[in-house]
Amino acid sequence: MTSRLLLKVVSNCAASSLPLLTNRCRGFAHRLSRWSHTYASTLHTQQEPFHPIPNKYPVWLNADQVFDKLLDSNQKIFIHGGAATPAHLIERMVEAGKRRQLSNIGLIHIHTEGEAPYNEPDCDGIFRSNSLFTSSNCRSAIQAGRADFTPIFLSEIPLLFRRGFVQLDVALIMVTPPDRHGFCSLGPSVDCTRAAIQNARYIVAQVNPKLPRTRGDASIHCSHIDCMVHMPQPMHELAGREINPEEQKIGKLIADNLVANGATLQTGIGSIPDAVLGSLTEHKELGVHTEMFSDGVVDLTEAGAITNSRKKIKPGKIVTGFVIGTNKVFNFIDDNAMVELCDIQFVNQVSVINLNPRVTAINSCIEIDLTGQVVSDSIGSRIYSGVGGQMDFIRGAALSTDGLGVPIIALQSATKKGGSKIVPFIKEDPQSQLKLITKLIHSTVPGAGVVTTRAHVHYVVTEYGIAQLWGKNLRQRAHHLVQIAHPDHREALEKAAYERLGCMPSAD
Repeated sequence: MTSRLLLKVVSNCAASSLPLLTNRCRGFAHRLSRWSHTYASTLHTQQEPFHPIPNKYPVWLNADQVFDKLLDSNQKIFIHGGAATPAHLIERMVEAGKRRQLSNIGLIHIHTEGEAPYNEPDCDGIFRSNSLFTSSNCRSAIQAGRADFTPIFLSEIPLLFRRGFVQLDVALIMVTPPDRHGFCSLGPSVDCTRAAIQNARYIVAQVNPKLPRTRGDASIHCSHIDCMVHMPQPMHELAGREINPEEQKIGKLIADNLVANGATLQTGIGSIPDAVLGSLTEHKELGVHTEMFSDGVVDLTEAGAITNSRKKIKPGKIVTGFVIGTNKVFNFIDDNAMVELCDIQFVNQVSVINLNPRVTAINSCIEIDLTGQVVSDSIGSRIYSGVGGQMDFIRGAALSTDGLGVPIIALQSATKKGGSKIVPFIKEDPQSQLKLITKLIHSTVPGAGVVTTRAHVHYVVTEYGIAQLWGKNLRQRAHHLVQIAHPDHREALEKAAYERLGCMPSAD
């Protein structure tokens, strides 16, 4: 998006509310305009994919022809992720790399779905994957040292491309067939892909007629695509698992105590976010501004609870960076004027998030220690997911300009094996959780990484209650976290807190 176009969008957004502007609203318009200037200043070397390029057309080839022509050693290649992962292009790229005996091809991506053959041992030395947010198809390769993981805020990933820190040779994407004006859609995953296609030297698109056509920043004119490969592919679906009784309690606690009518919601994917959304059907005038959403938002919209009527940023619209779930949600976003998939640098920008009313950010984690340090990306030293947008939205909610933001970390109190998820120290080995508590280890062991710092945590929710940690000292934090821990672990945790702090945890 060029500076001029972005500033025009911002001006139109502000102008729509001019009759109601007060000094505070003028301040909001000024801040948004200032953000747009900062955002736009990074775009001066980019290609704008919205406009048609005269007399330029994509070449239609099969995938083998594409990679015989474009693939080479030492390249940096971006792969479209989520439900739009171009499986056919990936398969043929890997075969070409092996057949041609290429080497040192760097692949950069957020989470991808489906098979990841470039991570197999026989591709070592040919391809090396770098996950900016990872998933199950990359974890073993990262653990084995054949692949890499980069911790980075989701909001900052586009800057890697826009500032030239990562220079992309090729972007592999999935798109809808062109419409009558020549525009394709990136479908359910705009996220950081928009920044990639603005900065890659070559764009190769798998054209999939089964991909939902989405609005917002999802469009790319076919004249910006170098090669098109027609290959229908079923959507990568991710079905939610059944919500257990503990998760249901967490959802109800959050819905009944922390979500107000008119709130702007950010939720992730998983049983706890689904439990929260399922408990909000009687709420009114909710809005959605979130990095991603899944099937639960469909049900809540159809129940009439989500209207987006009170939002300051894109009122009336559900705003997201990507969507993943089942065909239920893919059908919902297909050509739906209510949903806008936007550049993740915009969606997850703290200074944009905090302008919406009652920003309520609901995030889960793997574990939390007695001082409030939150582990979300790793299990011990094993990388599990990534930093993502948790901090973007926790901070955005905390800095909500109306002073009514609610940053929430939610987790079940115990693991499936009975270990406590509230721990004395961040641990190394997940199997040693009970051992860690009962032996009262006196020093931090190496292992899991902190995603959300203890200074950023406000509310922590388990099935046993809500702990408000903001403004509390370490002694008070330990007390409140012990109270919402599983009863089987409270005594041991209290003793561990005493050993760590040199005093008993207490509420006052």
